[in-house]
Formats: sequence, structure tokens, C-alpha cells
Amino acid sequence: MNLLLTLLCLLFLTSPAAAFMAEGGGCGAGECSDCHSLDIPEATRLLEGGVDKVVKVEFAEMPGVWLVEVERNGQTFPLYLDFSKKYLIAGNIIRLKDKTNITAAAQEKERPKVDVSRIPLDDALLLGNPMAATRVIVFTDPRCPYCKRLHGELKKVVKLDPNIAFLIKFFPLKMHPDAYGLAKTLICKKDISLLDKVFAGEEIPSAECEAAAAVDANLKLVKELGINSTPTMILPDGTVSSGAKPAAVLLKMLGSKVTAEQD
Repeated sequence: MNLLLTLLCLLFLTSPAAAFMAEGGGCGAGECSDCHSLDIPEATRLLEGGVDKVVKVEFAEMPGVWLVEVERNGQTFPLYLDFSKKYLIAGNIIRLKDKTNITAAAQEKERPKVDVSRIPLDDALLLGNPMAATRVIVFTDPRCPYCKRLHGELKKVVKLDPNIAFLIKFFPLKMHPDAYGLAKTLICKKDISLLDKVFAGEEIPSAECEAAAAVDANLKLVKELGINSTPTMILPDGTVSSGAKPAAVLLKMLGSKVTAEQD
């Protein structure tokens, strides 16, 4: 049991390890359910002491394992248990065919949608064509390395498809001490090129203005929306998608007819 607790602690304290799956079959000619079964009570017994609650059990897309959705310390996340019921996988599973993170996709599918009308956009910086039909809200932190990575991919997207634009709102995290002041400056300046400079490591002169109060409003709003990390995107239909993604994935996610090479 100590081993299970250690594994789950590592899941929260480190970046999830990635398990890669190749194309292939499942349980031979028959259905997996013909010879393998797992229900919530049994999963609860197997994971006793490691999780607070087992929410759901179903066959995973990856052959030979179950997807077990669990709760621990107020957070819901997926684990994978193999058919022998001897091995537990905590981390991301990547589908090799299209490099899709099916673990993240499953989490986002279960995540409640956001009412986009609740999000004010007066303070947002526009990246892309102001006449674009598809507009995506992005909560970012000017000192977040993953936000920097995503920002570069967003620039690729708007270059490839002018029908997509991103509205950048600031959610400075406490772990980045100067992000709060930078967010205020960027809102006051209302210049997307300055965000490019910040992500490039350049210094920009500070500024104060009444509009900078939007930073505090954003910090309150993200709590209400259940957003706790950056970068986080809100798609036009209210779907919440967290983390940096390559341009090719973003284009596909947003229903673009344009394609881009996978990095």
C-alpha cells in the first residue's frame, strides 16, 4: 500500500510519465468484456488507501487496461489498471497514430463547460484577425514557460488560418512573483507585441491604469470557473482545455480546414 501512495504522490509532484501505444487489437477475436471485468467496488478495494473515491470504471482506448477515474484530495484524475489487476499506470497515454494525448482528452471531456458570456473581454489582448469567426479565450501567465510555448503555437495558428483569433486574458500565478505587475502593465499598454517581448525574456517599462483592475477581477473569475492552471483555453462552445498544445492539434480541435505538420 505504501508503494501505491508513493506512486500517487509522484503523480501530483512530477510531470506525468507518458505511455505510448501502437495501433493494435484488444482481446483477440472476442470482446474484452467476455473475459475481463472490473467494477467500482473491486477497484475501490484494489486502490484502498491510495485514493479517496473511485468514480468510474470503463475499458480504456489502450488495449489491455481499464480507465479508472478517481478522486483524491478534491481532485479528479484518471488511472489505468491492467487486466491482470497487478499493475497501475499513473500518467499520460499517447496515441501514436496522431500523437493525441488520450488521457488529457478524457479529462477534458469530463470537465464541465464554461458559460463564455460570463467572461469579460475588455481587458483581453487580441492575437489574430479581429474579424475571425472562431474566437478562443486564453488565460495566460506572462512568466509561465508553458504559456510561452503555447503562445508560439497560437501565432502559428493565426498565421495558417486567419479565421481563428485568440483573446488573451491574464491569470498571474502566485508562484511567479512579478507576473502580477507584468499582467497589469500589459493590460494598460494593450499591445500584443509587448507580450511577445516578455515571453522572449525582454524587459518592458511598467505602467499603471484603471483598466489594470481587471487582473484582480480575473483572479476572482478563474476561481469561480474552476480554472487553476495556465495556460487554459476556453473554446467557443465553453469547452475548457488546459496545457500547451502544438498548432496542428489546435487547428484540428477548432475545426479548421487548414492542417499543419506535427512537431
